[in-house]
This record gives sequence, structure tokens and C-alpha cells, in this order.
Amino acid sequence: MSKKLIAYFSASGTTKKVAEMISEAAGADLYEIKPKELYTKADLDWMNKKSRSSVEMSDKKLRPELDDSNAHIENYDEIVLGFPIWWYVAPTIINTFLEKYDFTGKKITLFATSGGSGLGNTIKELQPSAPGAEFVEGGLLNRANRQEIEKWVDKTLA
Repeated sequence: MSKKLIAYFSASGTTKKVAEMISEAAGADLYEIKPKELYTKADLDWMNKKSRSSVEMSDKKLRPELDDSNAHIENYDEIVLGFPIWWYVAPTIINTFLEKYDFTGKKITLFATSGGSGLGNTIKELQPSAPGAEFVEGGLLNRANRQEIEKWVDKTLA
């Protein structure tokens, strides 16, 4: 049995709730990817082209700084990586996280929360940030309840 880490970024708390349920169902460790500067409601206003999240997502080279870098990736075989979908892909802070560690030989299973879009080009956009990792599209877990999460864990992380 491989050792799993549930790593997640949550701007509003939605992804955090799902990550906690996955961690509990999988018996896996939990790690929150935190930005050095927390996102405010104004930062997350996707209708405002000058909001922080809009600026970050329009320039894919931008990398929001992380609050800490002690995820101890070397202790895990599989990382289950969760995030909200922003502009049809993962927020660029996920690239920051992936670029901070060596994921060579690791399996990275993605899950996302989103208002309506799917994972889009997320794997394609994340692969250059973690060369040598195997990416798996785990799925979209919008409004999933505990029972649905347990089924997802049994099917996806078995």
C-alpha cells in the first residue's frame, strides 16, 4: 500500500472540505497549500480584470509565493492534489507548489471543485511544473457528500 498525501489549495473553503473528507476516507495525511498573501474576496473577483486572481491567471508565468515549503513530498508515493478551477485550469499557485518539490516517480491524482467547468487543460498546464511525475485526472468533486467521496476514494485511489 502506498503512502498518500492529500495536498490542496482552497481560496474559499470549498476545496478544503472535500480534501478533508478524502483524507479521512483514504486514511491519508493532509497538507494545505497556503499563499504567503491570503486571497481576499476582491482578489477572487473574476469579473474584475485587475483583481489578483485575474492578473495571475492571465499571465501564466506568475507564481504566487507559498507561505511554507514543508510538505515533505519525499515521504509519499502518491499525491492527491486538489484545487478550485480558475479559468478552466488550476490556479497558478498549484504550479508554484509543483515547482517547489521533486515529484519524479510520483503519481499525482488531481481533483477539483468548480462552479461548472471541468478540468479542461489542467494536466497539460501542470505537467511542465512537475516533469517526471505521472498525472491522473481524478475528477471534479462539486458538492460531493461523504458517501460520494468514499466511493470516489475506493474507485480512484485503490
